[in-house]
Amino acid sequence: FGCGLQKGHTEVYRGKEYNINLLAGIKIEIVVCEVPVATVVETVKKICRTGKIGDGKIFIYPIENAVRIRTGEEGDIAIMDPKDL
Repeated sequence: FGCGLQKGHTEVYRGKEYNINLLAGIKIEIVVCEVPVATVVETVKKICRTGKIGDGKIFIYPIENAVRIRTGEEGDIAIMDPKDL
């Protein structure tokens, strides 16, 4: 839950008016090592866009390392599906 620029809305519950400031939302985190970033960005924009305030933002930044806690594997292999190895 959270609120962005839209700042929520007002609802009436049992005859009393309430300000609803926390709006339900989702957070998507995607880490890729072989798929071009531009392809991922375009796909997310296409699928997640509603055209309404609150559609969200995409942040792109480098990942220094990934560690699979269970096995101790590090790097690209830590985020790959074992079936793909």
